[in-house]
Amino acid sequence: MTIDPVTLAILKGRLEQIADEMDATLFRSAFNPIIAEAHDASHGIYDARTGDTLVQGKSGLPIFVGVMAFAVKAVIDKAAKQGGVHEGDVWIFNDPYDGGTHLSDFRLVKPVFRDGAVFCYLASVGHWHDVGGNVPGNYNPAATECFQEGMLIPPVKLYDRGEFRQDIVDILSSNSRLPLSLYGDLNGQINALQLGEKRMNALLDEYGDAKVAECMVELTARAAQMMRAQISNLPSGTVSAEDFLDNDGINDEPLKIALDLIIDGDRMVMDFSRSSPACAGPVNISRATTIAACYVALKHIFGDVPANAGVLEPVEFRIDEDSLLSVKAPKPVGGYTETILRLIDVVFQAVAQIAPEPAMACAYGTINALSLAGHRANGQRWVMFSFFGGGHGAHGAGDGLNHGNAPISTATIPPLEILEAAYPVRFTQWALRPNSGGAGEFRGGLGAIYEIELLEKQADVFLFGERGRFPPPGVVGGGAGALNTFHYEQADGEHVPPMASKIVGVHIDRGQKLRLETPGGGGYGRALERNPESVARDLRLGYITPEHTEADYGVVIGPNGSVDEAATRDLRARETAQ
Repeated sequence: MTIDPVTLAILKGRLEQIADEMDATLFRSAFNPIIAEAHDASHGIYDARTGDTLVQGKSGLPIFVGVMAFAVKAVIDKAAKQGGVHEGDVWIFNDPYDGGTHLSDFRLVKPVFRDGAVFCYLASVGHWHDVGGNVPGNYNPAATECFQEGMLIPPVKLYDRGEFRQDIVDILSSNSRLPLSLYGDLNGQINALQLGEKRMNALLDEYGDAKVAECMVELTARAAQMMRAQISNLPSGTVSAEDFLDNDGINDEPLKIALDLIIDGDRMVMDFSRSSPACAGPVNISRATTIAACYVALKHIFGDVPANAGVLEPVEFRIDEDSLLSVKAPKPVGGYTETILRLIDVVFQAVAQIAPEPAMACAYGTINALSLAGHRANGQRWVMFSFFGGGHGAHGAGDGLNHGNAPISTATIPPLEILEAAYPVRFTQWALRPNSGGAGEFRGGLGAIYEIELLEKQADVFLFGERGRFPPPGVVGGGAGALNTFHYEQADGEHVPPMASKIVGVHIDRGQKLRLETPGGGGYGRALERNPESVARDLRLGYITPEHTEADYGVVIGPNGSVDEAATRDLRARETAQ
């Protein structure tokens, strides 16, 4: 290395700041609350030749950063067939099979030119509010092909040598139920890329192209070196883990996600060959999405490794072509979030068998994509799409996070005040869910209870969730979190979905309510080893109810709310002896 450590650290920070500023620009300008409030978007800097991730923003979704490397490569390959990339070009697309995730996520890719050649690519991805298809908000659990999920746009030029193509925007707008929201989000992404290009050019002018390029190469090499070192610390051999999706929304049969994790010196093999084949419903994902989800899981476990393509350099993937983890068009993929969450879960479960110290239990495992749609009294169309939180898994250093967002992202749960202001709904409950965290030496985080009342005359309801039949597992002897439940009112009373976590086209009327009770995270370690004072504190805070202190933890609480130490010792001794 010829670059000195101080300069390397400065340039690393400056490059990350460029990505962070692009994130902030979009979050502040987007029309859609899923981007503006929940931060369901991301930006990064990518290699000019391979498309590999060089730098990611700290505020966007990590799953997007991982999969965008494939998206940038798709643009590089397509441009090569059309005469190359030109200064002023910007590409746009949402193809989930060619570097994408699902149709709601639109990607913009912009080359940064220096002296007539591409120095790097900047990329922006954001979840648009509505992109057509059968279901408002696009999470259609009954889809059997991608055409029922929304419009599919291959990589096309939004700007051609600097000339804006209004015809492309016209096509996009005409396929959305909410064209104004689409227009605002699109312009926010354009502005983010323009700012990123300005900041990148300023950095290159200050330090020189060669110095910055050397920094990028070195950061990737260091990530690969650190990842090899982390893998080398694991015992060689094979461990296996498997978990299940409730169903695919079409056939009410569980789907297996299986991982055989092979450690061989400083190399890792992630073999998903035993997973279920491609299914009829929309929980399939592309190979690129599978690899990106594993990138996120590994970054959770090995947090000190820099976030770039070097993380995956010592990792080999084995994914069958007919697997639900490697599908091609037109297989539906709209519910990709549920499948990648299960992928992260099996990685956590496998690593916990060989390295319990950095391992963590499974989080709640579903975004519970909920859509309500209808018309206001003035005839205006409204679509409320949102996702909801749950408990995170416990770990060797403490309890899981209560009511967090899914571990695929650093997004936030949209505030109820924003949702109530934007849509004709009222939240009559927004609370932690008692007893939902898995028992353990360290308790899983609590899920939540959301109850929503409709204020408009009528609405259609769509839910795309998971963990309704297979709770989030604990690790190292920890217990599972609670199952996901959904209830909805109609004139004849309260109902639950026949397929547990997915339902389409439910009609509700003014005053009727929906209630989501989301899972908690899994526990870590044996519950009988939990500090009794922590159990007493959980009881005081309402995290658990009295019947669970003895049944789950073997802790006897006296009438004054304090631990009965003698009775607790006796109870735990009896339970240990059984």
